[in-house]
Amino acid sequence: MPRLSAIIITRNEAANIADCLDSVAFCGERIVVDSGSSDGTLLIARERGARVATHTWKGFGPHKNYALSLAQGDWVLSIDADERVTPELAQAIKAAIDENKADGFEMPRLSTFCGREMRHSGWFPDRVLRLFRRGKAHFSDDVVHERVICDGPVVRLKAPLMHYPVARLEDAIRRMDSYSTLGAEKIVTAGKPVSFFTGIAHGAFAFLRIYVLRLGFLDGAAGFLLAVANAEGTYYRYMKAWLARQRRD
Repeated sequence: MPRLSAIIITRNEAANIADCLDSVAFCGERIVVDSGSSDGTLLIARERGARVATHTWKGFGPHKNYALSLAQGDWVLSIDADERVTPELAQAIKAAIDENKADGFEMPRLSTFCGREMRHSGWFPDRVLRLFRRGKAHFSDDVVHERVICDGPVVRLKAPLMHYPVARLEDAIRRMDSYSTLGAEKIVTAGKPVSFFTGIAHGAFAFLRIYVLRLGFLDGAAGFLLAVANAEGTYYRYMKAWLARQRRD
């Protein structure tokens, strides 16, 4: 039985999956769960020696829980296709497992936006719980912005997980549209009150929060672009929810 399993969910990640899998080559088992790729993702994953499965998309939380159900290792490392485990983080993960002092481990995530490492804007340290003892944790059922729920003590690692979510501004716009739609669905399902002006107010505050309160201006032009993209995503999330409620009523 493998000691450490890496789980990765994918859809059309041919540009990312090889480097992602290579970064977790130290894991005894690597599992890729795909939801309908058409760009060669599965072929690349198999060539890299990963165990590949397919599963119908039902949201990020349910999809990752399915991937978790396939893991056989004593420990599980959850990583996204656009993330990379550095050699330093790999050593920290192996040491954490050896020391066996907790059931879950958070790690800081260092993300890039249009090629720039974002040290401010609320994007760093952005601690995420990605390493946990199998049987002691699971993912929330959220369709977006899912999180790991760990039933036990959690310790923080120092070495960062690298994250490359936005290579071009077009990527940010595409993610904004996709995530705002999923976020709107959550708002409607939860029955939260929303009006035409809700999106305007939340969008404006989102810009101020990222660019001013979280020192996004220290990230230069990339910080401004990120603040605008975040504000637009927030605005469209509430507007989509408002329009959906209008159609329903």
